[in-house]
Amino acid sequence: MPVWQWLIDVAAVLLLLVLSWGFALVVRRRMLSRHGGTFELSHRVRSDRPGRGWVLGLGRYSGQHLEWFRIFTLRPTPTRIWARDDLSYDGRREAIGAEQMSLYPDHVVIHCQTAAGEVELAMSPASLTGFQSWLEARPPGTDWAR
Repeated sequence: MPVWQWLIDVAAVLLLLVLSWGFALVVRRRMLSRHGGTFELSHRVRSDRPGRGWVLGLGRYSGQHLEWFRIFTLRPTPTRIWARDDLSYDGRREAIGAEQMSLYPDHVVIHCQTAAGEVELAMSPASLTGFQSWLEARPPGTDWAR
């Protein structure tokens, strides 16, 4: 078989793999969103350099937890989970510098504190309103002094 036919076969297989991966990502996102409560949520996984370390993802409220899923992976389980009683909202700021290119358009960066340390998330202003409502809607008996 000539070399050009091998190249066409390899290119066709690679194209099929890329299309299959893309289709699987769409199906995964539909499966995650089918119960509602999902929104675009970015998480800063590294803060060693200013404006760097952001990973795009989806957030989902699941009872007393906020689950975060990376957007470009086929993993069906959340990458990070934060408990509602462990999160405290500290404030928000606009994305600056390189962050504007790393995040979804018009997303704001929020700072939260957990027992493990500071967490930076980015979400739309509408999602931030829902996030603050979710944090404030803690069950009875919660320590509101935190």
